[in-house]
Amino acid sequence: MSNTHYDFIIIGTGAGGGTLAYRLAPIGKKILLLERGTFLPREKANWDTVEVVQKDRYHTTEAWQDHNGRTIHPGVSYYVGGNTKLYGGALFRWRERDFEQVIHKGGISPEWPLKYRDFEPYYTEAEQLYEVRGQRWLDPTEPAASKDYPHLPIRHEPRIQEIHQDLQAKGLHPFYLPLAIRLNEAERRMSACIRCNTCDGFPCLVDAKADADITCIRSTEPFANVTLVTEAKVVRLHTNPSGREVTTVETEVSGETQFFSGDIVVVACGAINSAALLLRSANDQHPHGLANRSHQVGRNLMKHQNGAIIGISKKQNPTIFQKTMGINDFYWGEAGFDYPMGHVQLLGKVNADMIAMESPAIAGISFQEKNAFTVMANHSIDWWLTAEDLPDPNNRVRLRNGTIQLEYTENNTEAYNRLLHRWIEVLKSIDCGDQILPCSFYFKKKLPLQGVAHQCGTCRFGEDPETSVLNLNCQTHDVNNLYVVDSSFFCSSAAVNPTLTIIANALRVGDHLAQRLA
Repeated sequence: MSNTHYDFIIIGTGAGGGTLAYRLAPIGKKILLLERGTFLPREKANWDTVEVVQKDRYHTTEAWQDHNGRTIHPGVSYYVGGNTKLYGGALFRWRERDFEQVIHKGGISPEWPLKYRDFEPYYTEAEQLYEVRGQRWLDPTEPAASKDYPHLPIRHEPRIQEIHQDLQAKGLHPFYLPLAIRLNEAERRMSACIRCNTCDGFPCLVDAKADADITCIRSTEPFANVTLVTEAKVVRLHTNPSGREVTTVETEVSGETQFFSGDIVVVACGAINSAALLLRSANDQHPHGLANRSHQVGRNLMKHQNGAIIGISKKQNPTIFQKTMGINDFYWGEAGFDYPMGHVQLLGKVNADMIAMESPAIAGISFQEKNAFTVMANHSIDWWLTAEDLPDPNNRVRLRNGTIQLEYTENNTEAYNRLLHRWIEVLKSIDCGDQILPCSFYFKKKLPLQGVAHQCGTCRFGEDPETSVLNLNCQTHDVNNLYVVDSSFFCSSAAVNPTLTIIANALRVGDHLAQRLA
């Protein structure tokens, strides 16, 4: 048992835990950060497509299971900074309507107990903290904002600017993606970012992503009250006899079991692992899992309907940094379809090695075929599509003999399919899709079960302890000193990237916790 008692123990250092640590560090309380991974190594392999994509170097080798017991390898990363170490840096505010009840073709997205106005000041602060580049009022669905983006948008390269103008000529409203990429285009010699072609889905060798590690965890290093322990996997939370308070955090640190104690324990492991930890911590007072009186822990798992397509056009595309544009004209539907469809954005530029992964004969590939992949990559425009999946209590996280098992059935699929077909029509109309290919680098046409980068919803928040796990401050209803501060609290998934909402909520909960221990 550690002799040090902490005011706060935060489990996980990603967008939720890392941001929360940043918020709490200046108040002087003793904070312990437990991270199961290490710092992601800075090495040439960070930008090596074969290592990152084909060999999956920076994703966990951990095995989970689907509902049939088949092994899956999740697309998650265990490092200081969590999944933000490999993210593309797209940081979106949700639309005002995303917090209301929304009727979809496939069902209902429920109303949130808090509204956009409750998150707006924290969205603003999150954009400042993560140095977001963007431009207001180009996106017709963009919500009201009290401040402009802190930095100018990342400009389009010439081929993307052409497409931007072609889309405008079709009556659409392309906009600059809000990106947490530390690029200074006015003073390039002062820029952390070098505008490379290995950003989206890659670690950053030059630390130019504003991720939870670079932005938050490293900012806590000067504070003597903050202790970070890496290679520390929390395996169980233990409570007092009444079950109303977590007393010890059982942790495997470099292969040895250690126990830590703190006044407040915050779980921020990502929606799937956070739910699994609560389930794994079942005891006599919590026989179905810690804080699971409602039987909602692990339920309502959402991960978006995500997919990618490559449009091959006659024009060359020499773009290096491609991920600069988004389109939300179909976010709430279109003529003849009065239901939400989703969001479209550019991906990082696909190269020949990525396209080669589409070839079933890749092991015996000929030089001529390799050249063909290069030609295709030089003419491709690469797109990411997101449609909302809806909360379903039958989509859930379970434990099977101690192993994480995901039970998940897709829903609201007509929205994604319609968005996909509509966007292919748009690409062909602007001569940007003479051929359309599925992109396996981004998990084929559509992310399979293991594509859980946008996981959320497994410990939803609410005011009724019978139907929710957390209260409005993300404190568990059942355990007084236990909080969950990651995407677990989501009531719905919307159809844009979840990370900015996770960050904003961590800042919001941080204010509550600072006041609680004031």
